[in-house]
Amino acid sequence: MDRTGLLIILSSPSGAGKSTLARRLMDWDDSLRFSVSATTRPPRAGEMDGQHYHFTTVDHFRDLVDQGRMLEHAEVFGNFYGTPRDPVESAMKAGRDTLFDVDWQGGQQIRASALGAHVVSIFILPPSLTELERRLRSRAQDSDQVIAGRMAQSRDEISHWAEYDYVLVNDDLDATESRLRAILTAERLRRDRTVGLGPFVKKLMEDRV
Repeated sequence: MDRTGLLIILSSPSGAGKSTLARRLMDWDDSLRFSVSATTRPPRAGEMDGQHYHFTTVDHFRDLVDQGRMLEHAEVFGNFYGTPRDPVESAMKAGRDTLFDVDWQGGQQIRASALGAHVVSIFILPPSLTELERRLRSRAQDSDQVIAGRMAQSRDEISHWAEYDYVLVNDDLDATESRLRAILTAERLRRDRTVGLGPFVKKLMEDRV
């Protein structure tokens, strides 16, 4: 018996470990595909079309939105970003799961889409805001002003925790990865995700002993 693919939404404030956990999940199960977003911003040095982003024009992006072919989209600093629906839908029908690294707004749009019944949403929390700030500073990439802005944004993102199916506190990376694997395994085995289970049970009941 086959199953329909899942749309796995991972969200967290910056620094909570979401990207590391996503990479670990994909190392654990190489059938997982990572959703590649579309954007209207120009490529940066080293970025490849189709690998880092699907680079497109504003007109084409708007056409996709008007045609309902974007699962979610947003405008950020004058550029558009979004998730093309077609590759996600194809993977879902083939029984492949798609992993999304999106914020709560993107996750909300995906859940409200025609594919929303196939969504499993997971929010990753830091063990404390003090630890979150320590992780941001340990990157040595941002100024104090940028870190302060990220911390303020983190409080807003964390306020949406109750909108998710699962909420995990990432106080230990290995333990959090194990819990993520358990969630994914259980969700894949749900009765309503198994294609052909009804006919199988009917045939089973008709068997003569």
